[in-house]
Amino acid sequence: MRAFVIDLGGTHATSGIIEDRTIVARRIVPPKGNAGLRSLLPCLTEAMRLLRRESGLDGCEFDGVALGFCGLVNSAEGRVLSTNGKYPDATDIDLPSWAEKEFGLSFRIENDARMALLGEHYTGAAGGYDDVVMVTLGTGIGVATMIGGHLLYGKHFQAGCLGGHFPITLRGRACNCGGIGCAESEASGWALPQVFTTWAGSEKSALAGMEINFENLFRCAAQGDTVAMAIRQHCLEVWASNAVALVHAYDPEIMVFGGGVMRSVDVIIPYLQRHVPPRVWTPWGKVKICSAQLGNDAALLGAIPLLSNKTFVRRLDVR
Repeated sequence: MRAFVIDLGGTHATSGIIEDRTIVARRIVPPKGNAGLRSLLPCLTEAMRLLRRESGLDGCEFDGVALGFCGLVNSAEGRVLSTNGKYPDATDIDLPSWAEKEFGLSFRIENDARMALLGEHYTGAAGGYDDVVMVTLGTGIGVATMIGGHLLYGKHFQAGCLGGHFPITLRGRACNCGGIGCAESEASGWALPQVFTTWAGSEKSALAGMEINFENLFRCAAQGDTVAMAIRQHCLEVWASNAVALVHAYDPEIMVFGGGVMRSVDVIIPYLQRHVPPRVWTPWGKVKICSAQLGNDAALLGAIPLLSNKTFVRRLDVR
């Protein structure tokens, strides 16, 4: 199976060509600030045409176009439901018509966290498991859930993917979702600068002269910076508490952690493996906690099961 795929995250856009379990080619397409998706589509279209020519695939058959999108989507109808501020015009774009016009191909869209889970289930860390929660730690905290081999959607297509917005504290920071004290507003890439500037003694930390991101945070913590160590511990505790809530909500066999923050996998996974199992009620046994295997390729490789209708949609309609 061969497909065009777009991975459209909060701060990145990647076009690619996938053949079965192989990424044939890819191209990074810089997002145009806050200009919206409509102005970005011609760039994505041109990138995919260039990839096809450069790969020697002009004239070859493709099975479809798949898009992983950083927001809530109606995967059944191929449209964006809510963007939470990023690409706000996406809800008004007829993406299936765009794919048909530009490539003459069918179109499927999925939330980017669900696409990453599909990729890890298809050919990564979640292979062989049918009850999975995947957490992506990056600019935000993305979550996707699979139960009995079925992606979890719910009546309004948001079940199982808003785990980053589980409240961790009653008196925490305001989140961009409208909540207070969400895991994402307490320990995500976009929240980290706020966490740092309000932390006691931050002006004396080595981090004060750096870009506030997780790479610098973990490096300074490893060097013994006391503020960095305290904030790192705060983030680890938030992620562990969030994982406990996710286990109780979705009953997974395995939890897979991915995203850019996992460059510090040697710190994060052992901490979660130590602190999550004793705090969850799982009389059946112990939840496996591991890191993702596919890195930034997960959402791209999720295109194949998405287009082949192997997503096994399960909806929980409450009547």
